[in-house]
Amino acid sequence: MLNSIFPKIHKEGYKFLAISILATFLTLLLSKFIGFILLVLTIWVYYFFRDPKRFPINDDDFLVSPADGLITSVSEQSGPMELQLENITFTKVSVFMNVFNCHVNRVPVSGKVEEINYKPGKFLNASLDKASEENERNYYKIKCNKTGEEIIIVQIAGLIARRIVCEVVQGQELKQGDRIGMIRFGSRVDIYFKNKKTLAQIGQNVVAGESLIASK
Repeated sequence: MLNSIFPKIHKEGYKFLAISILATFLTLLLSKFIGFILLVLTIWVYYFFRDPKRFPINDDDFLVSPADGLITSVSEQSGPMELQLENITFTKVSVFMNVFNCHVNRVPVSGKVEEINYKPGKFLNASLDKASEENERNYYKIKCNKTGEEIIIVQIAGLIARRIVCEVVQGQELKQGDRIGMIRFGSRVDIYFKNKKTLAQIGQNVVAGESLIASK
C-alpha cells in the first residue's frame, strides 16, 4: 500500500525533485498562493519520475508493451532506415505517453541488444506521424533469444521532452520487462516486429512490461 502511494522514483528525477522542493520552500516564505502552486508541481514531478516494479509474463512467445500510455497506431510499415531495415516490412505499434504516464521504458522480450542508434532532431508533437522521422529519437535493435528474430524499439522525444535517457549498452543481455531507459516529459515509443499476431488495439491503454502487444 505504501509503495503504491509513494513509489520509488527514477534516478533522473532526483535533481528535478530537489530543485522543485527548494523552489517551493523559498516561495512559500513570500507567497502562500504561489507556493501552493509550486507544491502541486512538486507532487507532479515526483509522480512523473516514478519507477514502479512491474511483473512481466516471462514468456517470450509474447511481446509486452515497451511503455505506459495510449496505443495510437497499429500498421504495417518499412523498418527504420537508420538501422538499414527500410526494405523489410514490420508491424509497427506506437504508444503515446502523456505527461501523467510513467515514462520508464522496458524491453518487450528477452534478448541481446545488437545495436543502439541515437539521432538528434526536432521536438514536434510526438503523436504526429512525421515525429518518427524528424524528432530526437533513439533506436534499439533487440535479437530475441528464443526465436532469433529482431525486435526494434524507438524512443521518440515529444513536444515538451528534451532528453532521451538510455540505460543499456550494445551487447547487453536483457530479460523481458527490464528497463532500457526513459524519456523526460511527454513522448512516444514505437515497437517494430514480424511473424507475430498483433494483440494491441488503437485506443487501448497499456502498461510497460505487463500489457501484451503481440503473440506467437
